[in-house]
Amino acid sequence: MIDGLGTSELLLILAVILLLFGPKKLPELARAIGEAVGEYRRAQRRVEWELEAEERRKEKEKRDED
Repeated sequence: MIDGLGTSELLLILAVILLLFGPKKLPELARAIGEAVGEYRRAQRRVEWELEAEERRKEKEKRDED
């Protein structure tokens, strides 16, 4: 399952969410969570890309100095 969470824990979390938000709000909540996860992953890829680009730039500068 999800790092350290078993089936029973996930079912308990789902039950609490259903009690708090109700079944009518659940699709809207799931959509918002999905969008947030997608934005997080895009930001993570951007940071990785920028770090790799900086590393390539430094390697090029080092080669140019030699």
